[in-house]
Amino acid sequence: MEVPSRSSCLFCQISRGSTSTDLLFADEMVVAFRDIRPAAFRHYLVIPVKHIPTVKHLYRSAEDHQLVNHMLNVGKILLERDAPQSNYRFGFHQPPFYSVDHLHLHCLALPFIPSWKRMKYSSAGPFGFLEVDKLLTKLRPVSESSSQV
Repeated sequence: MEVPSRSSCLFCQISRGSTSTDLLFADEMVVAFRDIRPAAFRHYLVIPVKHIPTVKHLYRSAEDHQLVNHMLNVGKILLERDAPQSNYRFGFHQPPFYSVDHLHLHCLALPFIPSWKRMKYSSAGPFGFLEVDKLLTKLRPVSESSSQV
């Protein structure tokens, strides 16, 4: 798949404020907004400002671990504010099953609406929905993971 240029990537345009998308959160690392096709009671996306195509472009490094952890923390804050009594789900679609070629964390406050949407957000091996905690474990730098025994 060809990687889009930063100027043609919709999520890059959103992160630069070049669209009419209402941002729920923005800082120097990430922006957050509502999913245009929500699959749950609340469904937000948190994206890095820097163009990163997919989870396959993240590496076991302190920088990538910190980025994903920050994305998760932003998602949690937003859902706890807007849907405090819900159960939450956080994760990424893995290639080839994603819709936008820019890393985006799905932050879901359940229930799924309609209920069949849960299938799209189910773990199914290497191609399913990747729970954020599993990704954070993979990205944890070697020095951190060996010192936490």
